[in-house]
Amino acid sequence: MNAPNHDPSLFTGLSAFPLTPLKDEAVDEDAFIGLIERLVLAGVDSITALGSTGSYAYLNLDERARVAEVAVESALDIPVFIGVGALRTKDVLANVASAEAAGAQGLLLAPVSYQPLTENEVFELFRTVTESTDLPIVVYDNPGTTHFTFTTELYARLAALDGIASIKIPGKPASPAEWDERIGQIRAAIGNEVTIGISGDAHGAEGLIAGCDAWYTVIGGTLPDQTLEITRAADLGNAELARDLSAELQPLWDLFAQFGGSLRVTAAIAEHLDLVGPNSLPLPVRDLDAAAKSKVAEVADHLDLA
Repeated sequence: MNAPNHDPSLFTGLSAFPLTPLKDEAVDEDAFIGLIERLVLAGVDSITALGSTGSYAYLNLDERARVAEVAVESALDIPVFIGVGALRTKDVLANVASAEAAGAQGLLLAPVSYQPLTENEVFELFRTVTESTDLPIVVYDNPGTTHFTFTTELYARLAALDGIASIKIPGKPASPAEWDERIGQIRAAIGNEVTIGISGDAHGAEGLIAGCDAWYTVIGGTLPDQTLEITRAADLGNAELARDLSAELQPLWDLFAQFGGSLRVTAAIAEHLDLVGPNSLPLPVRDLDAAAKSKVAEVADHLDLA
């Protein structure tokens, strides 16, 4: 395996995924800047703009270029990674160029598709992108949105490419022993030069305890303090505290399950905290209805998320 052309430590700790709020179907730059500044003040390890939480798939090339620019400008000395996934490889490469121009320190790439992709097609996508840029790349394994399932063998093939820096794996219910086994399998396949990041916020603590290097977190883009507490506890080897802190947020994880994912719930929390306005999601995606928002607000207040 080739030596990395990047610092692996860049892809460790807590990477916060902020919303890209809209107002009247245009990016609400003021609200977005506010979210980024909130992450800077909290001291997150990195910021990943234009992930699934950032609704990248619903924005055009110009909108994405501007969001990348604003994110980097607002993040001060916090590293910023930019999501570049798109249906066509030519658009992926255009997004790579705009992320480079904005001054991003890394890229996040998901195999976005309408037609189901084969493993070789996904590999060739990543190979093409790694050959087009010197920026390190996070492999975005998110079968819930892309409907593509990575195998451990594909992880290994991708990790051998120059420029692959991290692999973001999906979380799922598992025992601590099962987590240890899974992370061990991935580590054996990809080596030590590519970091492993956990996603699926309800499973963040267990992933970190089992040896994941990073937490790529949805809710961390809106609630950085709470997620940093979990991350730092796991980093210090305090598994009991990390689990306890995650368990305190169980009502939030339950909301994610009840309302079909994290995006709408996160937007509702951000609205309740006056961080974004109403109807901040890109149509046809809609906010939760009034009754659901009321339930989210009740949980947010009970957990003192403000």
